[in-house]
Amino acid sequence: MGKDNEEISIDAEVETPETEKPTETNETEVDELTQMKELVAQWEDKYLRTHADFENSKRLLAKDKLTAVSYANESFANDILSVVDSFDSALAMIASTDSEDGSDVLDKIKEGLELTHTQLLKVLEKNGIKVVECEGEFDPDVHQVIMQMDSDDKKTGEIVQVLQKGYTIKERLLRPAMVSTAK
Repeated sequence: MGKDNEEISIDAEVETPETEKPTETNETEVDELTQMKELVAQWEDKYLRTHADFENSKRLLAKDKLTAVSYANESFANDILSVVDSFDSALAMIASTDSEDGSDVLDKIKEGLELTHTQLLKVLEKNGIKVVECEGEFDPDVHQVIMQMDSDDKKTGEIVQVLQKGYTIKERLLRPAMVSTAK
């Protein structure tokens, strides 16, 4: 029986240190694993935020590019050159005529200027530039009141007179129309 007790005590001494060491190692490994998981989560969050910022920037740049292209077209410059040519022809015609021709010359000048004006309006409209409507009620988004007048046939706030035309390009206001309104 004495031998049996010695074997048990030896086994007990050997087993006790073996169970304590793996527990300490496991706790250290678990702590390290937890720290690594937290670190991975932080980096993943940073990555997702950076990627979202990048995608937002990319979308804004595409939008800005589309806006720039639609509002600054090169063909406008080419189309306006034909209008400049028409004005040059009209001025050359005025310079080459004698002042004695009188009314006939003035009629030709008037006709030339009217044709040039019509051509200019067509070129502007072709490029998305339109005259602001000035009929009826005052609209602060597209009109600028310069003065107010008494008017028998217009209601208060209605446009009485257009002092300078306003223009829009596509949906953007280039210049407000300067108007006078009824008191």
